[in-house]
Amino acid sequence: MKIAVPAEVHPGETRVAMTPESAAKLVKMGAEVAVERGLGRYMHVTDAEYEKSGARVASGREEMLREADLVLRVRQPPEVEAAWLKSGCIHISYLDPFSQSALTVKLAAAGVSAVSIEMIPRSTLAQKMDALSSQASLAGYVAVIVAAQRLPRVFPMMMTPAGTITPANVFVIGAGVAGLQAIATAKRLGARVTAFDVRPSSSTEVESLGARFLKIDIGDVGQTLDGYAKELSAEQLSKQKEGQAKACAASDVVITTAQIFGCRAPRLIDRSTIERMKPGSVIVDMAVETGGNVEGSVPDEAVEIGGVSVLGYTNLAGRVPDHASQMYANNLANLVEHFWNTGKGAMELKIDDAILKGCLVTHGGEMVNERLRALR
Repeated sequence: MKIAVPAEVHPGETRVAMTPESAAKLVKMGAEVAVERGLGRYMHVTDAEYEKSGARVASGREEMLREADLVLRVRQPPEVEAAWLKSGCIHISYLDPFSQSALTVKLAAAGVSAVSIEMIPRSTLAQKMDALSSQASLAGYVAVIVAAQRLPRVFPMMMTPAGTITPANVFVIGAGVAGLQAIATAKRLGARVTAFDVRPSSSTEVESLGARFLKIDIGDVGQTLDGYAKELSAEQLSKQKEGQAKACAASDVVITTAQIFGCRAPRLIDRSTIERMKPGSVIVDMAVETGGNVEGSVPDEAVEIGGVSVLGYTNLAGRVPDHASQMYANNLANLVEHFWNTGKGAMELKIDDAILKGCLVTHGGEMVNERLRALR
């Protein structure tokens, strides 16, 4: 099986879908791996290191993709490149299929079996393939670091001859993978941390990290089979906003992580809440790419509202490309290995497999994902 890994063309994307280590793993399984020249430049990995792992370094992007039986990448392909892929090719990447319908239609028409990596089920079996979680964990870490850089004070308590410095107050909204890593990172930096999540069951995880769980009575809530929070009613959102506003006013840093897969992110912090915060405070809106949790946040910009810095940086995981690429490449290699047929020397899709049922978007010239078909 010929595996192709093109360099990313999305503006600002520093992550890659393959490291020399993951390439070596796939080559050992019997794959022919081709990577585009300069693939590892943001990780300071040379072409020679990929060649040493057994991969071939290709200079012709189009030729490499046209020959591929399997394409691995981070972002969705440009539509023009979807036409280069041969019928029967397997394509694995983030696809954002709920908003990129034109692309998925083209992939289906080309006969490509497209796997949307962000739709990998959150099951025990699929944990090692769950790129959404691996990247969210790094993003949660980076969110705290960029907030600490922007905040005009330090996080930890310090007792010095010049006086005592009290610890910074950090409020994290959402205790999923990103939120829990943000909590842990802020605690390691010495902050006093409070967190909230619509799922009361998450309080145990929050408290195990040494943070305080903010209790807001918003009535019955739940989560999807994949572990994502369900969308709240207008009344529940109103109660949540009211409870959070007080916590925001008492905080130096607020980090919002609330996202609902396949839907626009809920608006949790409005201007009136921001205006209650102390000048110099910082808000990091981790949901800015899907509409934003914070009123006034702008993708890839830092804006100031009433003296409060609102950071809308996208692709936070991409700010640590070495480890982000390492984790993402391992996720992909584990997925390929799970479906690898040693006798045929190829990745063999098992359509009835529980993992594929969740993440396979197109196959055999059709849209096959049930959730996407229901929206058409």
